[in-house]
Amino acid sequence: MSFKDPVEMFVNLLSHVRATTERSGKIYEELAKVAENDEISEALSARAFARTTELEKIDEAFRLIDKKPVELSGDKQKAFVENFREDLAQIDNPLVKKIFVLSKAIHLAHWRAGEWKVLVAAADFTGNYGVGVLLETCLADDLAFAERTHRILRRMAEAKIAARA
Repeated sequence: MSFKDPVEMFVNLLSHVRATTERSGKIYEELAKVAENDEISEALSARAFARTTELEKIDEAFRLIDKKPVELSGDKQKAFVENFREDLAQIDNPLVKKIFVLSKAIHLAHWRAGEWKVLVAAADFTGNYGVGVLLETCLADDLAFAERTHRILRRMAEAKIAARA
């Protein structure tokens, strides 16, 4: 894929994030269903809901730059979901399943955070500072979610250690 200018590349990156944001809501809903823990399911469902506000921010970013999203394949995210399903199907232990689901949620949040960081820089590079502000709020959401998910995982580990003692 070749790009003629920074704006074209920015539109492509933003289009990719828009498409993955749309699909990631479904991924978080699927993670919530298989979590087998009310606290984890609630957190993942809330994250899926929060994706709707991210979509609104991305759409506003497109409006501000007066561009439309371009069509992309989404192959990387499809592979992530397929691998997740295959790996999850092989896990019988409920505790291991919870840990696996949480680790994938954190993995997804950090992957997304990396995308947001690049987009914020690209927005600044192309002189779209208001767009950068919108995208930075999305970055903050993903970082906050990753931290909250990490705390759930830590509390599970602490409870397991306390039970042994």
